[in-house]
Amino acid sequence: MLSYFIVLSAVAVTTLLATWLLSKYAPRIGAIAYPSARSVHEKPMPLIGGIAMILGLLVGLIVAMSMDQFDDMFRGSTEPLALLLGAGIITSVGFVDDVREVSPPAKVAGQVLAGSVMSLFGLSLLYFRIPFASFDYIVLSRDLAPVFTVLTVVVMANAINLIDGLNGLAAGICLIAGAALFLYANRLIDAGLLESSNLGPLIAIITVGICLGFLPFNFFKPLSFMGDSGALLLGLMLAACTVSVGGRVADQFSGQTYFFFAPLFIPLVILGVPLADTLFSFFRRIVRRKSISVADKDHMHHRLMRLGHGPRRTVVILWLWTALLSALVLIPTYTDGAGNALVPFAIPALALILYAFFSPSRSQVRREDEAARKARNEAKSKAM
Repeated sequence: MLSYFIVLSAVAVTTLLATWLLSKYAPRIGAIAYPSARSVHEKPMPLIGGIAMILGLLVGLIVAMSMDQFDDMFRGSTEPLALLLGAGIITSVGFVDDVREVSPPAKVAGQVLAGSVMSLFGLSLLYFRIPFASFDYIVLSRDLAPVFTVLTVVVMANAINLIDGLNGLAAGICLIAGAALFLYANRLIDAGLLESSNLGPLIAIITVGICLGFLPFNFFKPLSFMGDSGALLLGLMLAACTVSVGGRVADQFSGQTYFFFAPLFIPLVILGVPLADTLFSFFRRIVRRKSISVADKDHMHHRLMRLGHGPRRTVVILWLWTALLSALVLIPTYTDGAGNALVPFAIPALALILYAFFSPSRSQVRREDEAARKARNEAKSKAM
């Protein structure tokens, strides 16, 4: 554990210093977020967090490479290179979008390219297990493995990007999720279900370090935004961890063998908040007959704020939701299956609560659309 702590510390310090230094140069390259109708900040903010984060990732990999404990992860493996290349591509795509707007199809194409390169260099899903299915698991073919890997990257990158609407929200959720994935991966290694050469725990701890280094200048003292470059990078990191941990285990595991816990689905439970927000956003836009690429102010954090919670309280509430979902996974895993029977009931119950609070009724949708049309008509009248 000491080696992981050293890596985490190096990543956190690098990200912290890089965020502070780069924020001073952001205006020179136009990496600035200006207040808009959808934003909650009132002054221009640097959009340089993603560059600081990828520097943290690079330092983390270099430090780990120099330590004997991580020899198995680097010796003869192209997966660290796959992670770095994928991260470089997706961060570049996000940064270009931060500086000058990129069309949604082009942004998705960049995410697909990042996932494809990651898969090409060996960081790819191997197994796919579906809970409650009659068959054991599916060994993904060379044709299907890249498809599922790219899909994982695209979904998680967009999920983190969509939830990134308040200071500290995305970074805090990714920190909690990264810590939970690290603990889960180590439990699988202790149980002999993951090899010591698996890159998943290292990816998870680097993600935690990145978020720890960025949060002081994003939540406690807002100095910089992560931008699309940072949100997409964190999404790719969590996707890579999901691929390395959940996609490399053919066995069922949750302390004792229990059919509900397909390891590939554990990260999806941990990341339930951003993934649920993405799912609600998708169906909300379908119901309203709007393009899925059109931004709105109906994400979970927006709805919590309309319920009367302030920005910081909203962030803490969603952090706690992520921590609760993580505990739901980790407690049975670390207590030899105790509490397993509660999980099939707890997850639907939490999902129902999320739906009750955050899913708009049809009447609400009509009222909001009518209000939007009225505002547009008033704006046109004033313009004339």
